[in-house]
Amino acid sequence: MYEPAQLLSFLTVAETLSFTRAAARLNLAQPTVSQHVRKLEAACGRILLERDTQSVRLTDNGDAMAGFARSILAAHQSAESYFSGSAMRGRIRFGSADDLSLTRLPDILRRFRRLYPQINLELTVSQSDRLHRRLQAGQLDLVFIKTAADTEQGTDVRRDRFVWVGLKETVLEQGAPVPLVAYPHPSLSRRFAIRALEAAGRTWRVTCNTREVNGILAATRAGIGLSVLPSSLVPADLEKVGRRLGLPTLGEVDFTLMSNPLANRDVVDVLAAAIADNVVAAGQEAPSPGRAGF
Repeated sequence: MYEPAQLLSFLTVAETLSFTRAAARLNLAQPTVSQHVRKLEAACGRILLERDTQSVRLTDNGDAMAGFARSILAAHQSAESYFSGSAMRGRIRFGSADDLSLTRLPDILRRFRRLYPQINLELTVSQSDRLHRRLQAGQLDLVFIKTAADTEQGTDVRRDRFVWVGLKETVLEQGAPVPLVAYPHPSLSRRFAIRALEAAGRTWRVTCNTREVNGILAATRAGIGLSVLPSSLVPADLEKVGRRLGLPTLGEVDFTLMSNPLANRDVVDVLAAAIADNVVAAGQEAPSPGRAGF
């Protein structure tokens, strides 16, 4: 029999291709993760991972084991939910700001659906302001959105700060308008950017309007302009360029959970708790340390 803890450690290493990142995600010591993988390899009598000082790679047997591990763990979680009495039923209409998908939110939702298979999760992805209006209209049960710091609404999961983001080689000509890659109005990051620039007496122009974070990142990577993101969500291939380019500071932002008081409280509370307890910044990896700028 393959132990669930060993399978989970192996699968997390397989997904991250790093024992260090796997240990951090699982809140385990790295030697523990390594021991789990060695024991699993001993149990199946096959080498599952090829590792050296610089990389980790799945073997063919490891690729097969990853598929089995997902099935075994899913079955294990379903059985655990059923016999522990947590086979909760119901529906939850959940909304998330699209850039918060750069956190661990997708992983949290995947695990939530495995743990509570009888809860019908309906996901809406949009801008924070639009999701807030839909929540107030009773069209959503729970939203995970960005709000200006100290708005005193909902439950703050994390406080961050907006930063200017661009390419390492980005330069601005003296007196030229600041090129902005932005979400359409009423985007919070757009408002922060324009307010800060106008308060500093800087001119600006929107060089790209997009409704999705992938569009924001693509346009920024193409050098079309500068974007504004929470500091913890800046990808490793982009830079915080505000200080270097002499741009004004932007202010703080909260990652906030808000719920509909008429929604099923049991279902809302269990998803809200999963997000509040587990969401972390910057997707699979934290941004590279030592980045200057704001």
